[in-house]
Amino acid sequence: MKIKKIAKPWGYEKILELNNKYVLKELFMKKGHRCSLQYHQKKTETFFVVKGHLKLYHGKSKKNLKIKRFKSGDYLTIKPKYIHRMEAIINTTYLEASTPEINDVIRLIDDYGR
Repeated sequence: MKIKKIAKPWGYEKILELNNKYVLKELFMKKGHRCSLQYHQKKTETFFVVKGHLKLYHGKSKKNLKIKRFKSGDYLTIKPKYIHRMEAIINTTYLEASTPEINDVIRLIDDYGR
């Protein structure tokens, strides 16, 4: 598979592998930007910070989110229906391995009007 780079308002993602068992992406998030506050119906994902620092907002309800900081070498697995959002404290590169449901995104809040 050819690597597919997708521009995002917060940076970009590169799909390194996509098959019927898993997806592997490299993501770059610009300092001060964040992805949607979101959850997935079926998808399970694990992210691993390669370089930089992320803030993770997470919880079972969007009204009661916890904040955890991640630095290079830190990782976390996010199960289906768990609300989450990443924010880059500095320019950050991270990997995401997930189950193959790439369009399984329910956005609750989005800074970019998507």
